[in-house]
Amino acid sequence: MIHVAVSGCAGRMGATVVAAVLAADDMDLVCGIDPHQTPAAFPVYKSVPEALAAQDTIDVLIDFTEPSSVADNIRSCLAAHINCVVGTTGLTPADLEKLAEQVCDNTCLFYAPNFTIGAVLMMQFAEMAAKYFPEAEVIEFHHCHKKDAPSGTAMNTARRIAAARDHTSLAPGRETEVADGQGARGALVEGVPVHSVRSNGYSASQEVIFGSMGQTLTIRHDSWDRASYMPGVLLAVRAVIDREGLIIGLENLMA
Repeated sequence: MIHVAVSGCAGRMGATVVAAVLAADDMDLVCGIDPHQTPAAFPVYKSVPEALAAQDTIDVLIDFTEPSSVADNIRSCLAAHINCVVGTTGLTPADLEKLAEQVCDNTCLFYAPNFTIGAVLMMQFAEMAAKYFPEAEVIEFHHCHKKDAPSGTAMNTARRIAAARDHTSLAPGRETEVADGQGARGALVEGVPVHSVRSNGYSASQEVIFGSMGQTLTIRHDSWDRASYMPGVLLAVRAVIDREGLIIGLENLMA
């Protein structure tokens, strides 16, 4: 039995994670962690240190919180030799490498910008296409309450496209932005324009548009329910028990 704590358990994603852990035959929900404590059928603590002081059986912390708190949550757990499965966006590769310095033997820090299998495949397909198309742009669509823009998935997609191709895009059109419309061509992430849409009606969607002479290719993934993340989250929880060190990306667990 894997003993799990869920940080951010009162949030939308956290509540879905709680339900998935409770439904898993091989997992036991030890506690939840959330500053907005709400009545629950399991112990809920206001902070990770408070939970660690009260519970000594936690094997894995699942963190879906906020960029402002996730790093401290990870540090506290790694210091206690607790594996971490992190879906909170806002951590850069440099942040993760720094946190990984605190990983002890037989302890794993796993981070994924996206836990949906479809999104992982979308990024892999985009990486494959990048070397054949001179231009690429990423457009991501999320609900208006998302706390970061661009999304972690969009940032990761852009970085993977940039790494896969043997040229630097000119990101055409930025030089034509009018004075009152600067930013219309999007944010540049390692030379790849990234556009963020925030609106009611969306959950999480992303498309990558590639262009070359006389043709375009669009790769799109849509997630309409947070339940789509849960197979990936549970896969990661089961995987970190037998791994150690820093692992980034669900694709590294899907082989």
